[in-house]
Amino acid sequence: MNDDAVRKPMNEHRHVRPTVSDVLEDGTLVELVYRTENRTTLFATSLAGRWTLARHVDVPGHHRFIPFSPDNNLIKNEVVLLPSEPRSYGSEQELVSEVIDFIHRYADLSPTFEQVAGHYVLLSWVYDAFNDLPYLRLRGDFGTGKTRSLLTIGSLCYKPFFASGASTVSPIFHTLDAFRGTLIFDEADFRFSDERSEIVKILNNGNVRGMPVLRTVMNRQREFNPQAFHVFGPKIVASRGRYEDRALESRFITEETGARPLRSDIPINLPSTFKEEARELRNKLLLYRFRRRHEIKLDPTLVDPALEPRINQLMLPLLSIVSDLALQAEVRKAGKRPQDSIIAERGLLMEAQVLEVLIEQMLSSNRRVVPVADITIGMIRRYGAEYDLPISNRWIGSILRKTPNLQTYKSHGVYVVPITEKEKAEMLCRRYGVSVTMDTASTEARGDLGTSATS
Repeated sequence: MNDDAVRKPMNEHRHVRPTVSDVLEDGTLVELVYRTENRTTLFATSLAGRWTLARHVDVPGHHRFIPFSPDNNLIKNEVVLLPSEPRSYGSEQELVSEVIDFIHRYADLSPTFEQVAGHYVLLSWVYDAFNDLPYLRLRGDFGTGKTRSLLTIGSLCYKPFFASGASTVSPIFHTLDAFRGTLIFDEADFRFSDERSEIVKILNNGNVRGMPVLRTVMNRQREFNPQAFHVFGPKIVASRGRYEDRALESRFITEETGARPLRSDIPINLPSTFKEEARELRNKLLLYRFRRRHEIKLDPTLVDPALEPRINQLMLPLLSIVSDLALQAEVRKAGKRPQDSIIAERGLLMEAQVLEVLIEQMLSSNRRVVPVADITIGMIRRYGAEYDLPISNRWIGSILRKTPNLQTYKSHGVYVVPITEKEKAEMLCRRYGVSVTMDTASTEARGDLGTSATS
């Protein structure tokens, strides 16, 4: 059904509000569509399996939604891409295949990442059914196909908004808040510290619902009136390097580009049919949203005990979209890579070294406590040559208390770690990639040291 909805007579004044999309209380889905042939914007609405096109939508509370104008610069200049109307497709698997075939035709990606990207496109169209999201990233040097991959995948996503490192930050905040779509961000390596700080806020807050970014805004009366910008949503970025923030790094499923020669069947220039092909797929994906938005649910049975809780939290929405068991395993591997990288980095930290000495002393002794002084002696013997400054009891005690958050207390005039902290220490060892095994010689040496300490 695609004929325009009949206008209802207005018997009462309604507050008119330009709108892009909404989910109404009765379950009606409202989505903005743009028809390029006659440069008009309409609403596609869906309820109980039936969809229609409308020039406006009246909602309870004396409100009337009207579409954003087709003269909006973001729409007419194709900075934000929209469907033109819902379009029928076959089975869901056939739709996934069409999406992946489109990505394969125009971008050179590894087979696994093609599959991940295809399902991420579907996830973007129902992302508001979840509270957490992962991001996709293309990482590599210039000339390795990052931008082409961004354009190809991004053109199929839900209300994709294209930006780059050359963009100023303010319109990015406003566009994400107004359209609530997918951010496609190219050249996400930031040149200036203030620019980096603002974009990192979007990336850090944008994968969890209910974490808006507050920015200072003055009203017409020059009153201080901070505004909350909602930045939650799918994001696909391209960058040359890593981010210093390990927590931010953990949010990405990353494809390394430039590791092999470009496939010979990839067109150097996109054909004139590219935009129309992408629009047709967005039309089918709009119908997918109408059919599946209220059915998609998070599947907690897909939690992987080998992954950290944070990684599971991010991966579950994508896994809930994927029905193929083999691909689920690949998605888990993709999520484990940033976890392994973070663990490797943690393992180089002094905290990991302290944990290593602590856990070995806990496992090698029947004492109820491990004196901080014994941990200090173990650190000096094993790692003292790596540090320019002396390793002191106070330094080790501060590391134990602040970083791994282990409990210490004073006993008989010396600070100790109680053996009741062993379970927490073992968990922290797993998090930092520290092995809890030990050799006999080191055990005996530490046992000898421990006998001289007050317990």
